Amino acid sequence: MTRFALKGARLFDGDTIREGMAVVIDQEKIESILPAAKLTGDIPTLDLAGGLLAPGFVDAQVNGGGGVLLNEAPTVATIRRMAEAYRIYGTTSLLPTVITDRTDIIHQAADAVATARRENVPGVLGIHIEGPFLDPSRRGAHPPEYIRAITPDDVSWLTRLDCGIVLLTVSPSHVSPETIATLTRAGIIVSLGHSDATAPQAAAALAAGARGFTHLYNAMSQLQHREPGMVGAALADRASYCGIIADGHHVDPLALRVALAAKPRGHIFLVTDAMPPAAGGPARFKLQGREVEVRNGRLALSDGTLAGSVLTMDQALRYCVDILRLDLAEALRMASLYPSAFLGQDRVRGRIAPDYRADLVHLTDDLAVTTTWIDGKSS
Repeated sequence: MTRFALKGARLFDGDTIREGMAVVIDQEKIESILPAAKLTGDIPTLDLAGGLLAPGFVDAQVNGGGGVLLNEAPTVATIRRMAEAYRIYGTTSLLPTVITDRTDIIHQAADAVATARRENVPGVLGIHIEGPFLDPSRRGAHPPEYIRAITPDDVSWLTRLDCGIVLLTVSPSHVSPETIATLTRAGIIVSLGHSDATAPQAAAALAAGARGFTHLYNAMSQLQHREPGMVGAALADRASYCGIIADGHHVDPLALRVALAAKPRGHIFLVTDAMPPAAGGPARFKLQGREVEVRNGRLALSDGTLAGSVLTMDQALRYCVDILRLDLAEALRMASLYPSAFLGQDRVRGRIAPDYRADLVHLTDDLAVTTTWIDGKSS
């Protein structure tokens, strides 16, 4: 079907939850929203028989999943497997993420994303390059032997990439405001993370064009009363965005509530930072030769260092509703509209409205995923 309608579920349009509405989809876009009673008999219609229809989830940080890891195998097959694995859990758009590694691995990952997009792998918006221009003292699970300073050759390569959205995480104590300005002028979204930067250093990076902070609280200088650090800069800045990993392991729920209270509405969004065990992968894998294992839902190296997560976006949504006690509509926006805004995609994704992409997720009343649609095609 190239033109069809969905009805029978409550509808979250990106602003409010509505009853008795239908969505008409024409090819890859939403054509209209209208009362279900006004549907005519000439359009094929699927009755969802309850639940909630919402915009598909957008994940800006996905290292691996379904048993594969982009750093380990930077190929189109890996990216396709990741997209397929997370689609089952409601993610309709994602940025495959390559972490600090050898330069050739990072370049291969970018080439694979470019090819995946040319081959129209559903849901792949671009790439998130997390490192290697980070602070070794805040490396987390990033291998220290590959962390390094950014060079003119790196800048030249980054600004010539043609693989959709390019999100780059850097440390503002190791990448100058001038370099950040050059990157952002080229259309790269710069995020700040893995850094021991001072609050003034972070503020200077934001003034130069950096757009947000990677996994707020984790792997960054903390808020202290005389040294506000990266966290203080992130919470105080009104314009920047913050990704959060809402899994109960990366950040205490009280700290998440503090962030939500401090930042303007719309500037905190969900990410998974997921690794191969997520979305049906095995509980143990190798990260650049190091053993990583899931124990009680926590993914860590042998020394206890957190190494990403086993989170899926639907789990993060339920955590926000059940643990943080957020309003369902706001939690849904954190999974769809707000990450779309961070990525500059909120005019085509994150809402159910005419001319938006037909990227949708159908949820049960318990917020379990039943079906996803990407560009109007169901899983």
